[in-house]
Amino acid sequence: MLRIVNHWSGGAEAELQRICDRTHDSSSANAEATVQKIIQEVQRRGDAALLDYSQEFDGVTLTADKLRVSEAELASAYEKVPKEFVDAVQVAHANIQSFHEQRVPKSWVKFGDDDVVLGKRYTAVDVAGLYVPGGKASYPSTVLMNAVPATVAGVERRVMVTPPSRDGSLNPAVLVAAQVAGISEIYRVGGAQAIAALAYGTETIPPVNVITGPGNIYVTLAKKIVYGRVGIDSLAGPSEVLIIADESANPAHVAVDMLAQAEHDTRAAAILITTSEALAQAVVEEVVAQLEQHPRREITEKAIANYGLIIVARDLDDAVALSNQFAPEHLELEVDDPWALMEGIRHAGAIFLGSSTPEAVGDYLAGPNHTLPTSGAARYASALGVETFMKHSSIIQYSPKALEKMAGSIDTLATAEGLFSHAESVRLRQQRSPESEN
Repeated sequence: MLRIVNHWSGGAEAELQRICDRTHDSSSANAEATVQKIIQEVQRRGDAALLDYSQEFDGVTLTADKLRVSEAELASAYEKVPKEFVDAVQVAHANIQSFHEQRVPKSWVKFGDDDVVLGKRYTAVDVAGLYVPGGKASYPSTVLMNAVPATVAGVERRVMVTPPSRDGSLNPAVLVAAQVAGISEIYRVGGAQAIAALAYGTETIPPVNVITGPGNIYVTLAKKIVYGRVGIDSLAGPSEVLIIADESANPAHVAVDMLAQAEHDTRAAAILITTSEALAQAVVEEVVAQLEQHPRREITEKAIANYGLIIVARDLDDAVALSNQFAPEHLELEVDDPWALMEGIRHAGAIFLGSSTPEAVGDYLAGPNHTLPTSGAARYASALGVETFMKHSSIIQYSPKALEKMAGSIDTLATAEGLFSHAESVRLRQQRSPESEN
């Protein structure tokens, strides 16, 4: 069950590292060989390979003409979900769109001395591939978090793939969310084969420029392998939350937030770092009590047993240091003054401040993206956003006068590197420029 470790007794750092490293195991090597084969087969056989793998892995028999979701199926999805769901999706969509519209990078130019012009020009990719996990589960929030920033970025063609149920159907909640987000090109295919199709294209599915969206180990490894052929958002691992709490925190709230993370997956991590031994004990009792009637008890209990942890720290400074070491995907600050404590936070995918801000707020509709760096990647990576679907070109213009002024330095650097024509490209222009002739 949930363990308590005193920081001053030693072992806390090692436990945090063990949890951070939970995705690096020997099974990944075997899975990678399988994924390599799937990608090669999709490259070689296109739609035929997709259909075979859908039968093998998802137990669904499809034909190529059924890969794309029809307009009739999209329209009928609205009839299968309650109106309050559609309303909630629209609220979430509006908030997510509003937030991401603030993040669109702007092109710029600067006019300097001697008519030198420098700048950046931002443009969207042409085609984006959005992966949404499916099958038995339903993730309409993932649809919004992938589709909205792509749309805001200005991507003209947005292609969604998601695995079907055994009868070939797709979850109507997912189809409704896609339509609210403006996505109508949807294919019923999942797993590594879907990533391969997006990267290389098949007779039915177009090749894309960027692939985003979370998935299982096979999806993650496929994204890793095709990176370079296409861009990707990240290599997402199992989800995780780290909560820093002082004596002011409500143990029932802390416990339910830990369970909210653990119910995702048996490898999800739920960590509490607190300055209060009393709170630590109370949270353990709450976790046990709340698990009693939990509808996902088997998954949640296993995650808590393997990757749940409570650390009692000397003070909040120690708690912050331990959090920065772990670099959590989600960080909750359940303390009396969360804004002051946040000043010391250097590494976190998303930060939730105060007792009224459970992680679920960010998961569904606050606005910031819920696709976040995991397994310590928050030390160098950020959330999925508009920038994921854009790239920038440098803008450079030199006048004859500016080129003449810099010619000597360019010549020196090119000569030092042994690149004759680089230097000559400047010399020839100097010979022909009006300034040189005067």
